[in-house]
Order: sequence, then C-alpha cells, then structure tokens
Amino acid sequence: MELYFSDYFEVNPSDLEKYGAFNISVVTDLPLFIDPFLLFNSDKPEYQALHEGIIEYLVFLRDEAKPDLDRGLIKAWYMFKEVRQNWLGFTQFGNGGSGLGKDFAAALHASLGSILSNFGEENATRGTHLEKLTLIKSGVGRDNISDFTTNLIKDYLLKYTELFARNYIDPKYCAEHSVIRARFNYQTKTWVTQKYYLPTIRGDYVVLTPIDMLTRDDTWINHSDMINRFDHLPEAVDDDQLRAQIEEYFKSRLSQKPTRKERAVAAQATITQFRELIDIYIKLKEDDGDRAEAISVEKTEETRRALVQQVRTTILELRQKTDFYDKPWTSYAEARERVLQFKQYVENQDGYRVINRGDGQPLSNETEVQLFFGLIWMNTDFDVNREPNNGRGPVDYKVSFGAKDKSLIEFKLARSSSLKRNMERQVAIYEKANKTNTSVKAVICYTEQDQVKLDKVLEELGLKNDPSIISIDARSDNKPSASKA
Repeated sequence: MELYFSDYFEVNPSDLEKYGAFNISVVTDLPLFIDPFLLFNSDKPEYQALHEGIIEYLVFLRDEAKPDLDRGLIKAWYMFKEVRQNWLGFTQFGNGGSGLGKDFAAALHASLGSILSNFGEENATRGTHLEKLTLIKSGVGRDNISDFTTNLIKDYLLKYTELFARNYIDPKYCAEHSVIRARFNYQTKTWVTQKYYLPTIRGDYVVLTPIDMLTRDDTWINHSDMINRFDHLPEAVDDDQLRAQIEEYFKSRLSQKPTRKERAVAAQATITQFRELIDIYIKLKEDDGDRAEAISVEKTEETRRALVQQVRTTILELRQKTDFYDKPWTSYAEARERVLQFKQYVENQDGYRVINRGDGQPLSNETEVQLFFGLIWMNTDFDVNREPNNGRGPVDYKVSFGAKDKSLIEFKLARSSSLKRNMERQVAIYEKANKTNTSVKAVICYTEQDQVKLDKVLEELGLKNDPSIISIDARSDNKPSASKA
C-alpha cells in the first residue's frame, strides 16, 4: 500500500531522514506547514538567506505599493496558487488548496502602502517578519503565511528535491518538469519558469520539504498569541509616559467586571491605537525563539506518527472489511453508499476506534473525521472535490460525474451548538451555489446525549425519515469489540 513518499518511490525511509526531508503522504495532505520564523531563527546560513529573500520580495512590493497599481501587476506579484505538490496543508483529502487570491492580495497591497510602509526598516526588532501582516490585518492566517512563504522559497525546495531525486530515486520515477513562477527576476520584475528533474506521480511532480522548516500549530508569531500575551506587552515599553497612556487606554475599554472576550477586544483596540506594541511582541518572540524549533520538531513528529498511522490503519481495514473501492453509481447513490459503508465500518467493525480514541484522548473533530472518510475515495471514477468553495463557503465534499451529475456531502458533529441551524439551512445554501439539489448529511454521535439531541433536532425539523441524513454512532460505551463478538 503506497501511503508514503518512500513507499511510492521505493526509497529507504532512513535515507529521507538522513537527508532531513519529511516523509510525506501521497494520499492526502498532512496538516503541517512552513513557519517563516523557523527560517529566521535557524543556524543554517541557507535558511537565513531564504528568510532574507522573503523580506527582499516584500520590500520590493512595498516600494511598488502605489494606490493606483495596475490590477494586472497586483495579480502577477501578489496572487499565488498553493504549491500543492508538497502534500502539506489543510485540504484533508488529496492535495488541492485555494492558494492566495484577491482578498489576500488586496490586504497585503493595502497594508504595504499604509500601515506597513516601514516594513523592512524596523528598529525595535532583530529582523523583519512576514507574520507582521497577521498581527495587523484580520483574515490573514497561518495558511496564507505558509502559502506565501512556500511560493517565495519554491526554487530552493525544487532544487532540494531534485538533488535527492538524482541521488536516491530510480530514474523510472522521475522526469523533467517546467515549473511556472519558480523564482522572481528583479531586473524584469517577472516570475520565471524553470526546469527541474523531479519525482513524478500521476503526471505531476512532488516537492520535498525539510522537516526543520515545518510546524503543526500556528506560526510562532501569531495574532491569538499576541492577544493572550497582551498583559506583558505594556511592561516592556521603556517610555514611562507611553506605558501609562497604553495602560489607561486599555482600562478605559473595560467594564468593571470584564469577561475574557471583552479583555481580548480591548487588547486588540489598544494594539491598533499603539502599534509600537506589535514590534514589542515580535521582539519578545524573537528572544524566546529557541523554543520554536523544539516545539516544531516535537509536534511535527507527533503529527506524523499519530495521523499517518491512523490513515494506514483505516485504509487497511476499509480494504479488508468493505467494498468501498468497487461500486460505480450516480453521484448521489455513490455519495450515500459510501457514507453508509463508513457508518457500517464505524458502528460494527471497530472503526469507531479511529475517530473515538478513548482512554481520555480527545475525540476527533470534523476535520479529522473528514480526512478518514476521504480515504474511501481512492480508486473512484467520480470527480471528488474536498471543500470546494463556490461563493457561499466550503462544503465538505462535492461528488460529480460530468457537469450534470453532482451531489454534496456534509459532515457534522451532533454535539455542535449550531447543529439545528446547519441542518435547516446550510446544505440548502451549498446546493444552490453548486447548482445541485442532491446532498447527504452525515452526523457523528460520540455519546448517548449526542444521539438524543440529533433525534430531537430531526423531529423538530420534520426530517426524521429523511434518507439523505445519516447518523453515525461512534460511541465507545455501547460496542463490544468485533474481535470478541
């Protein structure tokens, strides 16, 4: 079973480990991403040079950030597709992602022309950081930062992969690929296409990533951490008068008994009013930077072990216990049957153990459930898109065969506080956006209370016998082991 890069390309995993590359899955993206701070704080000169290259490009954009900049140049300089060939990110099924579109481009262009006009010339910090955009502008998160970083160091990653391919991979698995937007030419102010010798799977190339660039959680410098650390920021202000003004402003935004949410809103307002606090926060993170690498290594390895092992176990059991991989239907029949097969696997064949870990471990969230369900779509003639966004937000899966045969699948947890609202409205909205009127709703129940709640919601909405709504019992307290039954 070819789950890993090492499996598909017949490479010894120890060779990847010695080379320093992460052994990716070639079935589905893993929820890891490149953190630019790990480049900034690295002892490796080549990583430091990569970070300097990122800042050089942003300074270029800053210098060109005229309010009337041509839309074509904004598209060429600011908008990037996700580098899906690295098989990292948040797709949870396959390796397609949305990349950096118009919203990100507009936010970055506007910021560089105004509130980030001094980008690259900071005095309070040891360096300049791309992540500063996430501290100032809402809606720019870790996925945006990772996609932007990956695109700006793509030439390095391609050469890194090329070197490994020439030394360790049988030529039958490799080919020359012309990669568009591989590197930026500052003389012509254009992105350049370049050829590389790369490992190839299903006609597309694969990109390896050094494991010491990767992290699992948020970037080391991030907005939520800044808000959580706000109480320490005024303390680091040297100017007594400024510190007093900051503390007074913050207090003025609070009630007598402020809630946690109110304190967070007040902290954001204070940071917006006194932007010096942003550089103070960044300086604190720089000073504590050695912990970033240790945390990254620990959590990246934890993700690799836990998630990929679950994926391996799930595929093996699905092959042995179900006929997931054998049935061509209409898209709706295919979608419904696969959900029913997943229900059978979870409820009657110990599959609940995959999404209900037990022993005090947290239950799987919607994202993880979707990932494991996505594995059953290997070897299908249907076109299956994970979380397509067609204007009204993402749905979990769209299953189609041609332009006229389309159906949707939406996963929900019964414990969700928004279950009733979503069951009533959400999928109908998605159906309209995707021009289809067929959908399957799969609801995961982890407890008896979950099942009671779902039954009540369906009764109230008149959906008790709706065949498109499938309840999946993932409880651990009502199932004898299949091996003992």
